[in-house]
Amino acid sequence: MSVIAGTVEDRETAVRMAEEVGLTFPIAYGITEDQVADLAPIWVEDDRHGRYLQPTEFLVAKRRRTAFGTMYASGPIGRMSIDEVLFLLRNLDRSRRRRAAG
Repeated sequence: MSVIAGTVEDRETAVRMAEEVGLTFPIAYGITEDQVADLAPIWVEDDRHGRYLQPTEFLVAKRRRTAFGTMYASGPIGRMSIDEVLFLLRNLDRSRRRRAAG
């Protein structure tokens, strides 16, 4: 399993955030609106923060190159937790092994 992230922030901001929270996986920075347009992201604009992208998460099956889980958040609640992702992956693996066995 691999984890990657992307952000609209610049390199300096992405590196600082990764260091502050201890992230060790790759982070793409400087993502543009055009680059994510096909993912149907949620862009929000307000007086406090200006225009920004709400979190968008995908679980992608590497071999099939398809998304099998997605999460579009409109705030700090509703994001995938690592425990939820691991639960899903373990259940998918169990199902795959049962089908293969029989």
